[in-house]
Amino acid sequence: MRAVRIAPIEATVFAGADGVRYVRPTLPLGPYPERLTERLEFWAGRAPDRIFLADRDASGAWRRITYRDAFDTTRRIAQALLDRRLSTDRRIVILSGNSLEHALLALAAMHVGVAYAPIAPAYSLQSADLAALRRIVRLIEPALVFAADGPLFERAITETLSRDAELVTCVPGGRAATAFSEIASTEATSAVEAAYRRVTADAIAKVLFTSGSTGSPKGVINTQRMLCSNQEMLRSVLLFLQDEPLVLCDWSPWNHTAGGNHNFGIVLYNGGTLYIDGGRPLPGAFDETVRNLRDVPCTVHFAVPRVYELLMPYLRSDAALRETFFARLRLLFYAAAGLGQRFWNELRDVAIEACGDEILIMSGFGATETAPFALSTGARGACAGVIGLPAPGLELKLVPVGATFEARVRGPNVTPGYWRDTALTHAAFDEEGFYKLGDAMRFVDDGDPNAGLLFEGRLAEDFKLSTGTWVRVGPLRARLLAAAAGCAQDVVIAGHDRPYPGALIVPNLAVCRALAGATAGTTPADVLCHARVVDAVSRAIAEVACDGTGTSTYVARALLLDEPPSLASEEMTVKGSLNQKALLTNRAALVDELYRDPPSPRVIVCHVAANRR
Repeated sequence: MRAVRIAPIEATVFAGADGVRYVRPTLPLGPYPERLTERLEFWAGRAPDRIFLADRDASGAWRRITYRDAFDTTRRIAQALLDRRLSTDRRIVILSGNSLEHALLALAAMHVGVAYAPIAPAYSLQSADLAALRRIVRLIEPALVFAADGPLFERAITETLSRDAELVTCVPGGRAATAFSEIASTEATSAVEAAYRRVTADAIAKVLFTSGSTGSPKGVINTQRMLCSNQEMLRSVLLFLQDEPLVLCDWSPWNHTAGGNHNFGIVLYNGGTLYIDGGRPLPGAFDETVRNLRDVPCTVHFAVPRVYELLMPYLRSDAALRETFFARLRLLFYAAAGLGQRFWNELRDVAIEACGDEILIMSGFGATETAPFALSTGARGACAGVIGLPAPGLELKLVPVGATFEARVRGPNVTPGYWRDTALTHAAFDEEGFYKLGDAMRFVDDGDPNAGLLFEGRLAEDFKLSTGTWVRVGPLRARLLAAAAGCAQDVVIAGHDRPYPGALIVPNLAVCRALAGATAGTTPADVLCHARVVDAVSRAIAEVACDGTGTSTYVARALLLDEPPSLASEEMTVKGSLNQKALLTNRAALVDELYRDPPSPRVIVCHVAANRR
């Protein structure tokens, strides 16, 4: 194992009334700053010439900014915001994606106590009716709006924003706008320092709109205390961050907690360097990520499993990429979705082949409401399904729900509530002040709590069959994904008020094409009905059925989707996970097809399940 300093995460479990368990970490949380930009000022003094951020310009060359210059520009922009009387009551909306300008505007806002909301660009660029963006704009009521590329965001700006809101752009469009360079060249005065000193730990830093995996986006309040305490939690576990400046090349959108809080924050807090990746884990967009990873030898990668899945063929076939990727790497971290054990083993093996060392792989669990770091596997490393134990400073409460537990958390990194939604805020917390995550968890080993916790899925996704039997969607989905061994990218479980569960499978088309021996011109529909693809899925659902203990623990029928989930229709979230509810609603005709008798030719029937019924 390549040497890397990671703290062991251990916890003590206390029994409460009615089967409730309280899980408290033994590792204490160290002191943390009151404001996140204290760390920007610190590194501007300690390592002024170190590169803080970099992104590519239109020509493809890297633009870089040092800690000294970032702090100076942050103060200049902060003065421009104060000149406009912006505050928690007069807020900022950022429509465009990750960039140097986005980062500097966000830092300036936090530096002087101006609340801002970064919005997923897809809400502006891929939505037919702009409905989600309209809801968000009505909630935030921005006084200033930033869109780097004015023409690109022209429709969203024209159709959703008040004429009273000042527009700031790097490239102007049809609407009158202030140039970003103008606000960035404002001369800072003593007013900036005075405003900075008034920012408290409880001040609102930003409002993040959830990606809506089970419903419509809602605004999660993020305070300075949340951001700072969460970074100290990370630093308390990832001890190697104190040994050398980390280097990260990352695409994760800053409108999402993983990118904007965890990844951006971990670089800033620890004086590292972030190369902003313009790629995406999507067909046609991932080559840019590979290009950047050839350039940047990272010390750590924090990613969703889909990134590692897409990267694997490149790592196996591209020697130059392998050499750069593993040259300085200390840790691979994944979260937001499960990584199947077979693929986890492949990732470990390719690391050993490439550099002669096993790279520690860690996982964890978090939410927008926890800023996001909450649970982690720590020095034990990851294995499929395990999410570890609470981070230092965070208390976990487990409330019995049938054979599993509902998870609730309390700590300095937990949100105080939802933006302009008192009822939702009140409902989110229990009588002891624990935030109700809505997720199911259970101990790997009841006799050894330090073996960690297993993620059992979202309780809101569970449903009853027509027999009255509950279907635990999370565990069933995980078993099916593991059995599908790569030909399934994701799975949606159907069956509410039906006699048995069924599955809509989002295929991994690259794997399915290889199975089918398809040519470039073969349509997805033809690939998915190929005998070898159908056989692979049939064997997967049969494997799950053979291990099932009752009708609710396996899928009796499956259907492969030849049209991928749509971001515009909110079937997919901005972080790449499925919105189960939206997909089942939008594909209701396919759900009906799953249960039609006799089954249509493209419905894959599990004969093991059929024989049991």
